[in-house]
Amino acid sequence: MATAKKLTDNHLTCVICTEVFTDPATLQCSHTFCKSCLLKYTKTQPQAIQAKSIPCPSCRQLTKVANPARPVEEWVRQLKPNHIIQSLMDDLEESSGTCSMCKDDGETTQGTMWCTICDDVFCDGCLQLHKKIPRLRDHKVIDLRIHRNEKPMASSFMCRIHKDEKIKLFCKDCRMAICTVCCSIKHRKCDDVETIDTITPLVKESLITETRNQEKKIDTYTDNISSTNSKIERLSTNAREMKDQVQKVRMAAVDVLLKKEKKLLDRIDQLTKIRIEEWKAHRKFQEIELQMHQQRYEFIDKAVTSHCVADMYDIYETVAVASRDEDTSEDKRPIPSTIFFTHDTDKLRRYVDEVQLGEVKVVGGLCDRTSSPVLLKTIDYSRQGGIQPFSKVLFDVAVLVVDGIKVTVVIDSFYRRLRAYYTSNKRLFEKCLDLPTGPKQVAKVGGARVAVTLPDTKQIAFISFNTKPTQVSTVKTKRKYYGLACLNSSQLVAGGIGSRASVDVLDMKGNVLKSINTGVIKNPSYIHVTRNNNLIFSDAAVKSLVSATCDGEVVFTYTPSGDKALKCPWGVTTSSTGDILLVDRDTKRVIQLTESGQFVRDVLTQHDRLECPLGICLDDDGLLYVTSDDHVKVFTFCEGLTEIDTHYSVV
Repeated sequence: MATAKKLTDNHLTCVICTEVFTDPATLQCSHTFCKSCLLKYTKTQPQAIQAKSIPCPSCRQLTKVANPARPVEEWVRQLKPNHIIQSLMDDLEESSGTCSMCKDDGETTQGTMWCTICDDVFCDGCLQLHKKIPRLRDHKVIDLRIHRNEKPMASSFMCRIHKDEKIKLFCKDCRMAICTVCCSIKHRKCDDVETIDTITPLVKESLITETRNQEKKIDTYTDNISSTNSKIERLSTNAREMKDQVQKVRMAAVDVLLKKEKKLLDRIDQLTKIRIEEWKAHRKFQEIELQMHQQRYEFIDKAVTSHCVADMYDIYETVAVASRDEDTSEDKRPIPSTIFFTHDTDKLRRYVDEVQLGEVKVVGGLCDRTSSPVLLKTIDYSRQGGIQPFSKVLFDVAVLVVDGIKVTVVIDSFYRRLRAYYTSNKRLFEKCLDLPTGPKQVAKVGGARVAVTLPDTKQIAFISFNTKPTQVSTVKTKRKYYGLACLNSSQLVAGGIGSRASVDVLDMKGNVLKSINTGVIKNPSYIHVTRNNNLIFSDAAVKSLVSATCDGEVVFTYTPSGDKALKCPWGVTTSSTGDILLVDRDTKRVIQLTESGQFVRDVLTQHDRLECPLGICLDDDGLLYVTSDDHVKVFTFCEGLTEIDTHYSVV
């Protein structure tokens, strides 16, 4: 009862009249009101009426009406009813145990008995009336007080139209469960009618299958939503990192300008100091000359004013000699130069306009089939032990995210190792895990864990990562397995080696749960599980790619001919949109197919300098990883970019 009250108060009450909805209708803004309340409110809003719209009393959003020329009363009447809320109200009324007959009379009497045939609730008084009707008195009734006010399941499947008749037939043409009366009246022309007992197991099986399909879709969409949330978070993080980089580039550019500014300022200070010293020396010379001429002036002036003729002639002779000396002597010291700062503001502005802090580009993906692959980086490691050029050691590749660090996992079959690579401070680091025999394929099994096939010893090794790989456990298998994929959290799919041409579904202990035989693929080298939980197998022996369900039903077989014929198909993976990527080793191609197996394009060719490509994977950022001899080449997808390969060597 508390739940019913909470449901009524929070979800089934009109905010205008504060009563349970009467004829509920929902506006475009998703708010629901009684139609009568909505009409009264709309009439009080002349601006909304003028706009030929119905206003929402909660958020004020306007809902355009279908026929604005009609009266306001018809605007509200034409709103679509909210069937979900009406159904909730109907279910709530049934669960509340209100007497059906009293309800018709406008009363709300608590029901105590339930008729299994009429499927109605009655109070004690109305039940007596029910029993007085001859054709109803034999109906089975149940005391709801004994069943704690919960209406039990009907013991009989009764017809909704003919309530006294049991459902005994099913019309396949109309896909309806019917009684014999319905069959004789409305389904006489139908060709395929079965008994309900015959069809019920089939219906149940069909519904169970549908629930499984829905569960798969729920899982798919849940995974997609989780992946989308991760991508949103990564985009936000990436945006912050890019902003930091832009600011760093700006600071670097400003630092260059500041250094140039300091250099000019220092040059000005240096030259100014030298010129000031020169001018000070020049001024000192002028001051000495000035003092000398002042003394001579005073000496001559005194001789003139003394009225002594002899003194005048003595001074005159001295002045004449001094004048001749001044005429013959010349100050040869250079006059100090001045300093000018020349600049071209327009030219500087042009240079600044040409300065690029960087460029922000939208990186596409495989879903954009007009995008082109661009080599982003190449992961390389030093050759050891005299590996010959023809020794192709990297069989498979996978990418994990461990504590926010992207770890590239590579299968090195030649050295019987699993190699893990990660980048820190722009340096590539390598961590290795030695295995008893040569591993072949790696499969992510959730979190920071992978499984690896060891066919020579009939084993599957489980490895966890904390940047450094650590072998957690090893399970023994009855067959040698090469290809491997994770079907779900408790099952693996493995491709066997040997005469028995089948693929096995295993539990995490290596036990065979069932075997799948497609009739085309014998011993798949690579296996991948799609987003729809279908399986994709590549087999170099039959030069084909096959997609099948988990039950072995073939979805499609890709065996092209002519120029597009496969010569040696190996690694396979799928994008987030379902597109398939297949490595053809001998033609040095990576082929893109649709989810249904239709050819799209050659994503990578021999022009991309792939050498014996085998393994392939896509990470969560849409980067494509392909093993190429003793390298892993990483590609991104975008338009208008040239190759920007960064070559990493292992530290």
